[in-house]
Amino acid sequence: MQSVPSQAIRPLSLNASLSSSRLPFFSFSLPIFHKFKINPSIYNKSQKVPLFLTLRCCSSGSVTAKPSSEDRRNRDVQEPDEKVVALRRLFSKPGIGIDAYIIPSQDAHQSEFIAECYMRRAYISGFTGSAGTAVVTKDKAALWTDGRYFLQAEKQLSSSWILMRAGSLGVPTTSEWLNDVLSPGGRVGIDPFLFSHDAAKELKEAISKKNLELVYLYDLNLVDEIWKESRPKPPNNPVRVHDMKYAGLDVASKLSSLRAELVGTGASAIVISMLDEVAWLLNLRGSDGPHSPVMYAYLIVEVDGAKLFVDNSKVTKEVMDHLKNASVELRPYDSILSEIRRLAAQGAQLWLDTSSVNAAIAETYKSALDKYRSNHGSKGKIKNKRYDESNGLSEGPSGVYMRSPISLAKALKNPAELEGMQNCHLRDAAALAQFWCWLEEEIHNNVELTEVDVADKLLEFRAKKEGFLDTSFDTISGSGANGAIIHYRAEIGSCSVVDPNKLFLLDSGAQYIDGTTDITRTVHFGEPTAREKECFTRVLKGHIALDQAVFPENTPGFVLDAFARSSLWKIGLDYRHGTGHGVGAALNVHEGPQSISYRYGNTTPLQKGMIVSNEPGYYEDHAFGIRIENLLHVQEINTPNRYGGIEYLGFEKLTFFPIQARLVDISLISDDEIEWLNNYHSQVWEKVSPLVEGSARQWLWNNTRVIHKQ
Repeated sequence: MQSVPSQAIRPLSLNASLSSSRLPFFSFSLPIFHKFKINPSIYNKSQKVPLFLTLRCCSSGSVTAKPSSEDRRNRDVQEPDEKVVALRRLFSKPGIGIDAYIIPSQDAHQSEFIAECYMRRAYISGFTGSAGTAVVTKDKAALWTDGRYFLQAEKQLSSSWILMRAGSLGVPTTSEWLNDVLSPGGRVGIDPFLFSHDAAKELKEAISKKNLELVYLYDLNLVDEIWKESRPKPPNNPVRVHDMKYAGLDVASKLSSLRAELVGTGASAIVISMLDEVAWLLNLRGSDGPHSPVMYAYLIVEVDGAKLFVDNSKVTKEVMDHLKNASVELRPYDSILSEIRRLAAQGAQLWLDTSSVNAAIAETYKSALDKYRSNHGSKGKIKNKRYDESNGLSEGPSGVYMRSPISLAKALKNPAELEGMQNCHLRDAAALAQFWCWLEEEIHNNVELTEVDVADKLLEFRAKKEGFLDTSFDTISGSGANGAIIHYRAEIGSCSVVDPNKLFLLDSGAQYIDGTTDITRTVHFGEPTAREKECFTRVLKGHIALDQAVFPENTPGFVLDAFARSSLWKIGLDYRHGTGHGVGAALNVHEGPQSISYRYGNTTPLQKGMIVSNEPGYYEDHAFGIRIENLLHVQEINTPNRYGGIEYLGFEKLTFFPIQARLVDISLISDDEIEWLNNYHSQVWEKVSPLVEGSARQWLWNNTRVIHKQ
């Protein structure tokens, strides 16, 4: 699955100034956090900011946007939205006093996939796409989303809403629009738990240009106030221990390495709010939201202790014992701010990753530190001026503002994690073989299947496999023109029937107890056109080129992106998404800090132990889409030379599943590329055939036969 940056997804492209020293392979004997140093000044300046702040107006002069109703001429004019009217009534209540309210897609942890009770933007607007920001003023309501969701938003928004097609000519950003529609002195309210510190800071600076004030409403979320009893309950699913045979490293060892990093930076504690980081560090897993095996929690790790902030009802006796053995104390989930105040009152230097830690935590800490300094005058000891947001000019302790060290440590998979990923990919391939065998037979028998039918049947096959937990994202099942929509989601009532005479793109993945999968295949059930074959073959050539890439250590992912595009570029074609994203081990299907993308701002080197996707594509609007995706493991390559005395790296495949030979234009592919495809299919047969039988085994044999150059 290709991750497209949005404000609902924490950006993977995080710049960091890394030392030139080689980062050793994640092992049991070496510290797992002492692998990099970050220049905080570069880090603070280079953060990507959310969609609603970064997409700039493309034209000069006035900016305009049509109400969604203007594009639905056959639709009756609707009455004012009752939810929006109710929300506006709250603006003038005591203690609120605002002129506009922003409702983002995020939860308090900047998660990609969120629990239903936190889908506030969907509730207030009726738009259910994953990416979007709603803004309600006293007389207007507007929603920003990107090109993946324009059509969906058109269908779902009432006439009360203005659809802002982010990135389109003449469409302002949220802050530009607020600056235009509000009078000077206006107050813009937000729930500070739902904005990262960096995003809130950027918004505050942008609207201050027109003398607008950003107001943090800590004590209540206005959408929740009108949602009331109909709001879904917060998830209450039990947390489970992630077994050592899958985790590969115990909690005590991880915490010990993290504490060594704390000491090295002068921090006395670190606040961890990213859910996958909490889960990885404590070897815990949950099921509080769709697709990602995480639980809603915060974690504070101090030099001499650790506290997990989580709903106690989720904690089983096994988990309690597991945490006790690691000297981790339990605290109520909603007591995080009081603990931040307590630590600040003691002069604690907290390490905060301001790209992910929410503004409520960051501002609470800053205010409490100001109070501490005031009480202690100039007696407060200055430990790390260089990390102070005020450039070290303040007396007393200050925060350490850097990227979380857990991000990179988690990305460098240890041997047990890699073994789990390898094993689950083979079970997943067996499920896919059974599924594709079934699908081709149904299509051959002229059975009418919708895109939703196909996705549901794939889930049935996967669910029968050992260790299956969930899908790792919503399956992208796109026939014909729908395959050209990069993040298409088929829905009952509006999806297409799978057309045997058109290309069919299937991007799917699963969460298993031992690993996470993500695979895309594009097929044709009949006779593809010459155009379709050429485009498919050029995507395949790019896939092979990246798979075979060998590169020196310390190479950032963006350097490799052109490998995957070169064949398309030769005939003037391209695709508008990155080529690869990081993948967690039995965790989030999208993880950083690594990526392979044309976005050259991410300078994180690819390192041994990382897992990335290889997924070039091509999309012809209103016609077809093509994507070929495998997951790869970064490993050392034994080259005959080592120029400069450094290591050279390459990739080892984790995904083993046939690539449809029918779509390959043999005239465009080299002998070496034919050899790659034949060798790959030979490995697929060797690894997967023992796991299937009957018609599925025959299907696998038919689709892994040797291809000859004619």
